[in-house]
Amino acid sequence: MRKLIAFLLVLIALLQYRLWFGDGNLLEMRRLQERIGELAEEGEKRRQRNAALEAEVLDLKQGTDAIEERARRDLGMIKEGETLVQIIDAAHPTPSPAPTPRPQKTRKPAAPAPAATAPKTDEAKPPEHEH
Repeated sequence: MRKLIAFLLVLIALLQYRLWFGDGNLLEMRRLQERIGELAEEGEKRRQRNAALEAEVLDLKQGTDAIEERARRDLGMIKEGETLVQIIDAAHPTPSPAPTPRPQKTRKPAAPAPAATAPKTDEAKPPEHEH
């Protein structure tokens, strides 16, 4: 009987050793479960980001609202007839977009200017533009 009890105690000790220190032990299982949780959270964040990007791509393909928003925000463009009001926050200055350079036109040699003449009285004056 003593031999049987001793054998069972040795067997239990070996099984416990394997449970705590062998391949696939409890500490490794806990670390792997934490890693699975982290990866699941990261995967969910990426799915949400992909959905937002997909919606933006669809909006860019189908509508003009997103294009107009980007033109206003990134390029500083405004619609005809609109007035741009820019509020500058002294605490948080943001750089304004750089203006795009206009292409340089080559100049032709200047021709002699015609002599100035007094306007005729029956000619109509061009309309003045309001600014």
